[in-house]
Amino acid sequence: MLGLPACQSLAKNPRKPRPIAAGAKVRVAQIGCGGKGFSDIMAHKDEEVVALCDIDWVAEDPRGAAANTAKGPVRVPNVKKLMQEFPKAKRYTDFRKMLIEMDDQIDAVGVATPDHMHFLPAYLAIMMGKHVYVQKPLTQTVGEARELLRLARLNGVCTQMGNQGHAGEGIRLVREWFEAGVLGDVREVNIWTNRPATTRSVVWPQGMKEWPKADPVPEGFSQDLFLGRAQERTFSKAIHPFKWRGYRDYGCGALGDMACHLMDASYWGLQLGAPTSVELKKIDGLTAIAYPKSAVVEFQFPARGKLPPVKVTWHEGGEKPAKPTQLEATRELAQGGQLIVGSKGTVYDGNDYCNSPRFIPEALHKELTPSFPAKTFPRVPENNPHKEWIAGIRANNPKHAGSNFEYSVPFTEMVCLGTVSILVGQKFTWDSDAMKTSLPEANALLYPTYRKGWSMSEIA
Repeated sequence: MLGLPACQSLAKNPRKPRPIAAGAKVRVAQIGCGGKGFSDIMAHKDEEVVALCDIDWVAEDPRGAAANTAKGPVRVPNVKKLMQEFPKAKRYTDFRKMLIEMDDQIDAVGVATPDHMHFLPAYLAIMMGKHVYVQKPLTQTVGEARELLRLARLNGVCTQMGNQGHAGEGIRLVREWFEAGVLGDVREVNIWTNRPATTRSVVWPQGMKEWPKADPVPEGFSQDLFLGRAQERTFSKAIHPFKWRGYRDYGCGALGDMACHLMDASYWGLQLGAPTSVELKKIDGLTAIAYPKSAVVEFQFPARGKLPPVKVTWHEGGEKPAKPTQLEATRELAQGGQLIVGSKGTVYDGNDYCNSPRFIPEALHKELTPSFPAKTFPRVPENNPHKEWIAGIRANNPKHAGSNFEYSVPFTEMVCLGTVSILVGQKFTWDSDAMKTSLPEANALLYPTYRKGWSMSEIA
């Protein structure tokens, strides 16, 4: 516990956000800067970036960009580039210290840490009346997601999850086609990804049977802050800075990484809501410490009014649905994508963000194009979820951003239930109102465990 009375009192006295004066810039802080946090904070560079927090101001992100010099390309760590871009921003390693010391200087907070530490920074920021932009998956567990929604409603903050495709054109087209009846009745959706690998390399490992050997802790790195609420472990460069996602302590595996992108169009477009059951259909390589090399998970969604039930099947690790008969013989399914199967036509998209949904075969899409419905859902300027969030903050409108917590929390809960099914290996039913499954072992995974010193009450 930090031992500051003002912080401790927040649990009983959460705050409303500060109104943004006309013409004033939004004062933004970022927690997690070396990976996705780099692009997140750069997207807010037209606002006032007042603070940056990262557990490692020395190590570089392996995906960082290269700077050209006379001697050739040299990698520049993302955190170093942020120091150069925002020299006046105060730098921290502990998000708790940053939020408390700079409380009256921060309006909004971005969170782009490993999955297991999305919740606690967002939790504290919201209680302090800060608007939050949290990377996907919003949380590692269902219980954490539900608590963030409760607090966001209580404090009236503007929220956004970082599934950037939700701000795009593609998901709006799918919903407009569906609502206009162009798809007909939809009872089946297939979604797949080749993660944790690509056609060329392994993006991060999964299926590990042993914990990696301990390495010397790098200068300037805090293993304690990296672990956060997770159990005590030694440092390993096989985990930090990027390959943590396949470990059950820190990530959510391929499902947590990609489902919030790939499943977005069907979840929102078909208004699926909460599933009634989740079942692991196939798996390879699940271990006590790591997510599997591949898996197939089936979600059953109930009828919604006049809409029929829908079966959504998730495939990961190179698993794919069968090639649909409507797809031309000269085409193969992409390495990741989705098939939304309607009684009048099937929509196929072969990328992660549903950027280009089209009916198949292509001849059908061209035939239907003249009769497509008018665009009825508002478009996001520049398809930019960051500016959409900032616009909501300026308008003091928590519902302005499309992936605000009213939408992204139920979506995250569904994704987390898929992860639970992978871990328990059995079919279970889901009661969303009671927040309970039909399996005790699944219920045990709905809430996180906290290392001493990192519970909600101890940080606030």
